[in-house]
Amino acid sequence: MQRDAQLTNALLMARREAAIPRGVGQSHHIFVAKGDNAEVWDVEGRRYIDFAGGIAVLNTGHRHPGVMEAVKAQLDQYTHTCFQVLAYEPYVELAERLNTLAPGKFAKKTLFLTTGAEAVENAIKIARAHTGRSGVIAFGGGYHGRTMMTLGLTGKVAPYKTGFGPFPAEIFHAKFPSTLRGVSVDDAMDSIEQIFKNDIEASRVAAIILEPVQGEGGFNVAPKELWERLRALCDQHGIVLIADEVQTGAGRTGTWFAVEQSGVAPDMITSAKSLAGGFPISAVIGRADIMDAPAPGGLGGTYAGSPMACAAALAVIEAFEKQDLLKRSRELGQRLTDGLKAVTTGQRCVAEIRGMGAMVAMEMCKDGEPLQPDAELTRAIAAEATKRGLILLTCGTYGNVIRVLVPLTASDEIVDEGIAIIGAALQAAKSA
Repeated sequence: MQRDAQLTNALLMARREAAIPRGVGQSHHIFVAKGDNAEVWDVEGRRYIDFAGGIAVLNTGHRHPGVMEAVKAQLDQYTHTCFQVLAYEPYVELAERLNTLAPGKFAKKTLFLTTGAEAVENAIKIARAHTGRSGVIAFGGGYHGRTMMTLGLTGKVAPYKTGFGPFPAEIFHAKFPSTLRGVSVDDAMDSIEQIFKNDIEASRVAAIILEPVQGEGGFNVAPKELWERLRALCDQHGIVLIADEVQTGAGRTGTWFAVEQSGVAPDMITSAKSLAGGFPISAVIGRADIMDAPAPGGLGGTYAGSPMACAAALAVIEAFEKQDLLKRSRELGQRLTDGLKAVTTGQRCVAEIRGMGAMVAMEMCKDGEPLQPDAELTRAIAAEATKRGLILLTCGTYGNVIRVLVPLTASDEIVDEGIAIIGAALQAAKSA
């Protein structure tokens, strides 16, 4: 592709540092000029394979033709009215589609917002309105957003919560199961019982919220048994069960919602990120009687459920149906898992390769000891991958997990090329 000879990544980074607060992090010192499916090109004309997907936003890839066509058609009609002022049909149609896609044999309703944090925040508002209670239980290692409420829910301090407290009251954190770290489902459930005994009675808890696969927490999968026991606990005490599917939703894990694979229907689901293929929208889908708890005017937002984003989201759903992307997610997940195992055979620094569907991660450790996280090696692998033309993200409570969120529409050849780069980057990082 052609490039502007006057623009370089270094020049733009210098301008960025002068104009933008340091609190806005930067994983890669790269400025993108163009994106196409699973590839991007920077302002200097260099091509990269994108294994980050805008942090799980591009399940259908950069500029999916169907999504682009739908948004262009919507631009010719109207761009904004604020749904609460003048309604529009795409909002209603998208709500209808998500009500059908969400698990559970009960009537559902859907609210649209703009960001994942907004969706989580509103889910808590709705749960409180429905129950008349205030307490919320989340899980250690979970990530739910950057607003004050969602930071309170988030189970990781640095860098998200550092310096921003105090956070809203009556938020408590239970243990999240981890076979690698010896935390069982029994341990997780016992920690909730301890919250009931030590911090807040069950009758004052409005909601329990968790991710089916922890995103920022390191792609830790919530066991089926955990969902089953949480469902029973919530039913026993009248607590609303919320699945935070901001990162897992929209087909990333091989089902439209990851929680479907547990066989459990939560009371509410939050969704965002890949829902509209790169256009900002989020959703809260839930039981109709719970969703109707807030009074008229209690929910909404100026840009919530924008016409362009609704059109894009409908096109994303259509792309999944036409291209059988749920099946592709499952196949891609197997290809990633097998490929990562192949290029890391014999590497004692790899503690575990795990995930669900095409949401795959590799945890790094020191000296073959799974409980000794190696964040330094993890950062080095990501940096080496960038040099070789692959965009990777790290995550995890200890910063020692490499996560893969490549578009589901990526070709096998592109995926295999990226996996090979990870293998080469690991070797280079260990030798440095």
